[in-house]
Amino acid sequence: MNAVKKWCAVVLGLVAAGAHAQSMQIPKPSEGLMPNPGRGKSLFAAQCAACHGADLKGSDKGPPMLHKVYEPSHHGDPAFQMAASRGVRAHHWQFGDMPPVPGVTPDDVAHITAFIRMEQRKVGIR
Repeated sequence: MNAVKKWCAVVLGLVAAGAHAQSMQIPKPSEGLMPNPGRGKSLFAAQCAACHGADLKGSDKGPPMLHKVYEPSHHGDPAFQMAASRGVRAHHWQFGDMPPVPGVTPDDVAHITAFIRMEQRKVGIR
């Protein structure tokens, strides 16, 4: 394949990927929901701690949430919604892909995220 054809294939691939990403809807919590870190703490314990650690410091199954890679400017709140609803491919860590979390609603994720953000602020992650 000559250079022009390779370039066209790359461009078409990027356009297709962008169109796919734009068609993905980010789950949203209920309008007017006030995320509650206390509720998020219990939801985190039930749904997330087995992999991310009860202390949010990770485990042999999943990464720590108290790490700069999860600061809001790098992984914003919508990233948590997407990860819970659709899963996420491994890209920062070598724990493998994260599967979707069945039964966790966007409201649940908003509460969990509020808890994680509160704990991150306590250790200086802003």
